[in-house]
Amino acid sequence: MTDLPIKKRGCDAHRLSVAPMMDWTDRHCRHFHRLMTRHAMLYTEMVTAPAIVHGTVDRLLAYGQQEHPVALQLGGSDPAELAAAVAIATPYAYDEINLNVGCPSDRVQSGCFGAVLMERPNLVAECVAAMQAEARVPVTVKCRIGVDDQDPEIVLPAFIETVAAAGVSHFIIHARKAWLKGLSPKENREIPPLDYGLVLRMKQQFPQLTICINGGIASLDLAQELLDQGLDGVMIGRAAYHDPASVLVGADALWGDSHHADAFAVAGQMRPYITAHLENGGRLHQVTRHMLGLFHGRPGARAWRRVLSEGASREGAGLDVYNAALAEVEGPAVTQ
Repeated sequence: MTDLPIKKRGCDAHRLSVAPMMDWTDRHCRHFHRLMTRHAMLYTEMVTAPAIVHGTVDRLLAYGQQEHPVALQLGGSDPAELAAAVAIATPYAYDEINLNVGCPSDRVQSGCFGAVLMERPNLVAECVAAMQAEARVPVTVKCRIGVDDQDPEIVLPAFIETVAAAGVSHFIIHARKAWLKGLSPKENREIPPLDYGLVLRMKQQFPQLTICINGGIASLDLAQELLDQGLDGVMIGRAAYHDPASVLVGADALWGDSHHADAFAVAGQMRPYITAHLENGGRLHQVTRHMLGLFHGRPGARAWRRVLSEGASREGAGLDVYNAALAEVEGPAVTQ
């Protein structure tokens, strides 16, 4: 890939961001989300450093320029391999490189990265130092408040201090422990109790750092409340996927921008993107699976989901299926 210029983008994109989510936040999802918010930071799915070093790079790293600001999340625990992955990713001009220190899945644990790295802050410091030596954009860390029997009140500030000493100034903290023994990844997103107070105390203890919070945030009102309490940013996860309009339409007000994309307008704006994807040999379902929650709570939303779920994955499915799904939703006409 030809080198792209590193662009200076708004340093406050972290005020609201959409979490990296495996199997969800691919380039189609990010294009869709960007139509609802001009400013929020969008994240890739986690990509492992070995995959980049040994895999098909363009397939893993290519994205649409309209997605900016967009961050690449990496998984790994080998400093040299992570540095190599950052070097390979540099020409793609992501706005941020993030290290995953929060994913609790068995596969991630077996590779000694993700949340298990909360137990190895010195290794994380080595990793981020190596990454920063190759990066032309900020290197950030997304972590948990602790794992298993760790005491977050002790572990989290020590972790932040160690990693910050290696040069990281931006932490996104999922305000839950990860139980590596006994809970599934899904349960780890729901069962461990949230501790927003601890994350707020980390901002107070480390005022010079950018501290953002993740976990259980499902409304713009709560996002604004957490920002008002002094946090630098809020990261929204599943709500941005299952009910995107509720948390992304209108989100630009957090930056003082009156831009307010209507869900029906977004559906219309997705049509040329879908058309191009189909013309390039893609399948309708690859795009529309990310859009099932667009009309959540509106009349016709169930039929919208049903038509797309049943029809979009069929061989040869095209805009006729998409148009039929839109016809099920009550609202203003969407330009054909």
